[in-house]
Amino acid sequence: MAALEGALPRRTRVLRRWQRWPNNVALVGIATVAVRLIIPFAAIGVAATAEAQGWGLLNQFALPDWVEVAAAVMLLDLVIYGQHVAFHAQPWLWRVHRTHHSDPDIDVTTALRFHPVEIMLSLLVKLVAVGVIGASPLAVLIFEVLLNATAMFNHANIALPLPVDAVVRRFLVTPDMHRVHHSIDARETNSNYGFNLPWWDRLFGTYRAQPLAGHQGMTIGLCGFRAGSDQRIDQLLVQPLRQDVVEGADHG
Repeated sequence: MAALEGALPRRTRVLRRWQRWPNNVALVGIATVAVRLIIPFAAIGVAATAEAQGWGLLNQFALPDWVEVAAAVMLLDLVIYGQHVAFHAQPWLWRVHRTHHSDPDIDVTTALRFHPVEIMLSLLVKLVAVGVIGASPLAVLIFEVLLNATAMFNHANIALPLPVDAVVRRFLVTPDMHRVHHSIDARETNSNYGFNLPWWDRLFGTYRAQPLAGHQGMTIGLCGFRAGSDQRIDQLLVQPLRQDVVEGADHG
């Protein structure tokens, strides 16, 4: 994705890469260490336990493996969609999630830019969802790979030909579709919550096809967090505690 951004950029950058990339990558590194220290088990482990004990919805039926995997992946994706909506709707969750939205540019490293607290909360939601759904270890593995790969794809600053984008977004969230979600306009921020499958936004009425100002004219990020100094790793870590932005003004 980074190579494609260099070859087929969609938007001109606001800040230089060196001002953003090291801090975005450092943030996910800190989150990874924190998760491993605090939550010493993974979603695949929960899936294996649920499968062995017969826990969860899908384990109550004798489904073909491919049906179980497809159903589990779709249900897990729906859970992530619902979680994303909740992180925008609840003020205290938004304060954690806005670290992701405060990036004044959007590219492949924005897909890594989540506060460690959000990463841990998201993992806990996922662990519960895996157990309730009864997803198999294979389904969880496929879902994790797809979620991470598609997140990097749809955050990437790449220009897909419009006819290609129109076809792909019927089955997968595209960069143009997700970029709308990172608009500074609250009406657009509260849309296109999907990371992987685009169907939930259409089903629940949160789909917005294009930004009002166009992809070149739209402003990315949040008011109050657009300076280069706001992109430092120390500022990203303490951002949920900052109160120098009127709550709700940025997202709804």
